[in-house]
Amino acid sequence: MDVNAYLEERLSKLHDNGNYRVFADLERHAGDFPRASRYREDGSVQDVTVWCSNDYLGMGQHDKVVGAMQDVITKCGAGAGGTRNISGTNHYHVLLERELADLHAKEAALIFTSGYVSNWAALGTLASQVPGMIVYSDSLNHASMIEGIRHSRCEKRVFKHNDYEDLERLMAADDPAAPKMVAFESVYSMDGDIAPIREICDVADKFGALTYLDEVHAVGMYGPRGGGVAEREGLMDRLTVIEGTLGKAFGVMGGYITGSKTVVDFVRSFASGFIFTTALPPALAAGATESIKHLKNSPFERKAHKDRVAQVRAALDKRGIPHMENPSHIVPVMVGDAKKCKWISDILLETYGIYVQPINYPTVPVGTERLRFTPTPLHTAADIEHLADSINDLWSQCALARAVA
Repeated sequence: MDVNAYLEERLSKLHDNGNYRVFADLERHAGDFPRASRYREDGSVQDVTVWCSNDYLGMGQHDKVVGAMQDVITKCGAGAGGTRNISGTNHYHVLLERELADLHAKEAALIFTSGYVSNWAALGTLASQVPGMIVYSDSLNHASMIEGIRHSRCEKRVFKHNDYEDLERLMAADDPAAPKMVAFESVYSMDGDIAPIREICDVADKFGALTYLDEVHAVGMYGPRGGGVAEREGLMDRLTVIEGTLGKAFGVMGGYITGSKTVVDFVRSFASGFIFTTALPPALAAGATESIKHLKNSPFERKAHKDRVAQVRAALDKRGIPHMENPSHIVPVMVGDAKKCKWISDILLETYGIYVQPINYPTVPVGTERLRFTPTPLHTAADIEHLADSINDLWSQCALARAVA
């Protein structure tokens, strides 16, 4: 077998189907987000406005966050020195974990290098180390959750998306004595819908199951202190594990889990994805801590963000641009064709200075391709009008259907 030829053939199919991923070479402007410089292959530089960042509140450039990171990198240096158990546990890791436990009203927290790793390691460890564990996973769970469950080799059931009645049906069919865990998300990032957390917890309680909630797209964004949807709805005490990220609304990098001292200590003691990897640099931990502290006490970023989302939706509605209705901060503009989605994205960047990535298969099903916009409090009214006018121009050129008022 000519392996190289096979690889080239597979890549060629991605190009042909409009699913080949192209990374824009960007440089964010500190103090001027969402502005960035795009470096073209011909050596020229273009000013662009970023419309698809997961730095939802612009905290990656906040003075408190940047200042804390600069201070700690001067004190501690660049790296953590190794894995936590050998040489890498730093006082700023300890402070961050205390802050996260407090955020979610849990006894303990554990930080990882990313949200992907925290899901993979925590789910994989709990599901593999508890004998006979059955995991019930929402059908639209993130790849990191799916990989963690798959890695555990436990028994698993997939319930229909956000369908707690289907979850109950599946759980009722299994051995009542078997240990069980329900794994789901609060905000699903592609459609922007929100899970019925209370009802899922009711079903889990009925069958004595653990609950594992991924709040990565919700932490910092919802709840009076930014604890997520579970905090907003007064349900944090009903979740066994709340997992989150430091790389989205908190604007830095890393992932974490929170829960009881026993559960967190068990993952710390048995998860290879924690034990054998280099710890987060102390400066990142310090920046994340300051971001969490700030958002616990400041409602202004969340309010401004909510206002911008409403303004974007209103501007799209005015022009008949179809976008998926949902109760969250994510605005998916539905194109429904991979090649057109990629073309619109390319022209928005090249001609209009608007950076938004196309979301195509396998991230979303074929026929539901979209542009996923994430407004921030730092996008201006002029930015919003420019975005809506630009999409309006291209919508006509593509002869795409418009929404009916």
